[in-house]
Amino acid sequence: MEKRIGILGSGVVGVTLGNGLKDLYSNVMIANRKAVAVDGWNGEVGTYQDVAKNSDIIILAVKGSAAEEIIAGIKDYLPNKTIIDTTNPIADTPPDEGVLNYFTDLNESLMERIQQIAPEANFVKSFSSVGNAFMINPDFKDGTPTMFICGNSDKAKAEVIELLKAVGWEAQDMGGVKSARAIEPLCILWCLPGMLRNEWSHAFKFLQK
Repeated sequence: MEKRIGILGSGVVGVTLGNGLKDLYSNVMIANRKAVAVDGWNGEVGTYQDVAKNSDIIILAVKGSAAEEIIAGIKDYLPNKTIIDTTNPIADTPPDEGVLNYFTDLNESLMERIQQIAPEANFVKSFSSVGNAFMINPDFKDGTPTMFICGNSDKAKAEVIELLKAVGWEAQDMGGVKSARAIEPLCILWCLPGMLRNEWSHAFKFLQK
């Protein structure tokens, strides 16, 4: 595919998505604050500003608590671009009986906050409800898992659905940006079997009659 992919974040999620997408897209870059080398990645690395400026589709793959600051610093490069938001608003406080703590509540999502910071960008929530080990070409005995997405732009969501299909997912469109209030808490649910029983090999499936 001809589109250039820029990944904001050089942690395990960013590297996993970068390695999974580099054979599908003509150019994939990973960004961090100072464009330093990234363990497990042999492709291009740039600053957040450089990668945001030179990418067609951007993947936000940073710690949730850093997302607003990073988007604020690059918002001038984001109008009309598709930004895949993988983040969740996980607080720094430890889980309570296996339940992650969030710094948002059910009447607000982190995606809504960053959409307000960059109102002309086309954010699409995706890759936020599964562990990094299954983000690319997930293989489950019960079939293809479902990735729940949302965002205000139908065009941007169509781009994300195409990308998801290319890496082994079916997508379920749950509506506009406000729907992230329902999608982001799925991370809490996904993590519970791992937190309670050290079981991390699962994904969600949307079934219709």
